[in-house]
Amino acid sequence: MDYIKEVRSLVGSRPLILPGVAILLFDENNDKVLLQKRTDNKLWGLTGGFMEPGESFEETAHRETFEELGVSIKNLSFKSILSGEKLYYQYPNGDEVYSVIAVYSANCGPEDFKLDYEEVSKVKYFDPEKLPKDINPNHRTVLEELGYLQER
Repeated sequence: MDYIKEVRSLVGSRPLILPGVAILLFDENNDKVLLQKRTDNKLWGLTGGFMEPGESFEETAHRETFEELGVSIKNLSFKSILSGEKLYYQYPNGDEVYSVIAVYSANCGPEDFKLDYEEVSKVKYFDPEKLPKDINPNHRTVLEELGYLQER
């Protein structure tokens, strides 16, 4: 996140185009998806985040999963790349972004998660048919585009 802070110090909160990842982490039976409750916006979301300079999308997925949840994933599978107007987001602090999101999936069993409590307050597996309503808008778009949520 140091890279984004450095860029923000130069351009303020105006919109940036930022590449990142979202990871659909499924339980060992592949029937429930893990969501995390964010500390910044108090919304549920997928594991993921923005790239650091020199990283590949895959490296970003591995780093973000380890940073946010304290677990290493081994079976990363590419799903899609999403971008465009639907992926505009304004953070609670006023920073604006247009995300370019590489979406992956992986399995993550009943792990002993070591959460980064600065970013994540809790995690929970949800049945894809019973996802909470209070989901981060960009992650809602990811879930809708991949058929896990009906547009509301």
